[in-house]
Amino acid sequence: MNLPTSVVITGCVNMRDLDQAIHAAHSFRPLSQDEVARLLDRTRDAARDGQYEVFKTTDEHDSTSKHPEWLES
Repeated sequence: MNLPTSVVITGCVNMRDLDQAIHAAHSFRPLSQDEVARLLDRTRDAARDGQYEVFKTTDEHDSTSKHPEWLES
């Protein structure tokens, strides 16, 4: 939620999850520029090649590439 966004979607399968999401939204405090810089420094190596986010870097979790007709108007 620290990034400019108009919507944040979280998975809520029960009331406990919903309560947790509401609490997070109400208690949210944006990170300072220094905090963001330190976080990016700590995660740079792990984030460099996408190996931990295959849903973003491969077609493994996205069938759209196998069904281009889905994109037709």
